[in-house]
Amino acid sequence: MKLTPEYPALDDTPRSHLPFSPAVKVGQLVFVSGQASVDGTGKIVPDTFEGEMRRSIENMRAVLKAAGCDLQHVVQTRNYLADPDDNAEYNRIYREYFQDPKPARTTIANCLKGLRYEIECIAVAP
Repeated sequence: MKLTPEYPALDDTPRSHLPFSPAVKVGQLVFVSGQASVDGTGKIVPDTFEGEMRRSIENMRAVLKAAGCDLQHVVQTRNYLADPDDNAEYNRIYREYFQDPKPARTTIANCLKGLRYEIECIAVAP
């Protein structure tokens, strides 16, 4: 079976001026690039940690929608936090978006500049 990469996007899919695709779909696998607190043009929208995290996850949800998925189709996330002191709030908010059984997850802290939070994921399209 030949698997050809697709690059799903809708008019409201968050875009970036940086050189990457928001998502690549190969077969049923969907690989979503890091999503941050940005507007539709890719401009960073600074906010509280909670505000940036929620905007980032909603941006990821919009990218997943273009690929025919939603958060329940996510099998793995990678999360980046600027400040490790935000870990408790991060876990609280994460639980709101991802229900049991939760996806596999990696969290890296003390690694961002100019952002408080970023998330990327792998999903399986239905």
